[in-house]
Amino acid sequence: MPVILAAFSCGLIFGWGLQLSGMTDPSKIFGFLDLFGAWDPSLAVVMAAALVVASLGYLLAKRQEKPILAAKCLWPTRTQIDRSLVAGALLFGIGWGLVGLCPGPSVVNLASLSPRVGGFVVAMALGMIACDLWHSRSPRTA
Repeated sequence: MPVILAAFSCGLIFGWGLQLSGMTDPSKIFGFLDLFGAWDPSLAVVMAAALVVASLGYLLAKRQEKPILAAKCLWPTRTQIDRSLVAGALLFGIGWGLVGLCPGPSVVNLASLSPRVGGFVVAMALGMIACDLWHSRSPRTA
């Protein structure tokens, strides 16, 4: 139960931060991507602030012998840039640029009951399912 409460609390804080910073508004994303028009640097400020907070969190977590709510730390071990990573990053960037939403803000925006957002979330979920099916049927290289 404590793990569920911790995850729920983190999700609430993340969603509240997205809403407070305006990052749930696709026009903010389009404004950031409009380099030669009415460029809006607010996304860069939010990302820089998130990087500072995350870096401090990682520094604190690395100093701990074990996590508070788990038996051991599960730090990532893969560091290579492979075709799958590049393809995923390209698809993510294309979707983000076309719609102005990424997974976090799109889930927060579900509360708006917008058909456009709902369609995006359904398409995103189908893409995740298709990716899982693809990886489960093909041998993993790397």
